[in-house]
Amino acid sequence: METTLDYAESHFSQLMRQVKAGEEILLRDGVTAVAKIIPVPAQRAMFRPQVGETTSAPVQWNAASFAALNDAGMKELGLL
Repeated sequence: METTLDYAESHFSQLMRQVKAGEEILLRDGVTAVAKIIPVPAQRAMFRPQVGETTSAPVQWNAASFAALNDAGMKELGLL
């Protein structure tokens, strides 16, 4: 659809309903095209897990996970 700036100014909400329905609108100032209003593509809904839903594998611990750090390990963490 094409329309003038004057028409768009006084019928903006009507034009926005048309854009929301998927129509593109070209705005003209006299015979010069000055702008195009186009619908924005729908964004995917962000996935959000439900409370208590498992989203990853459980953490596996072994004896080495609880072993004391040696001097190299302490320096690596900035503890020495």
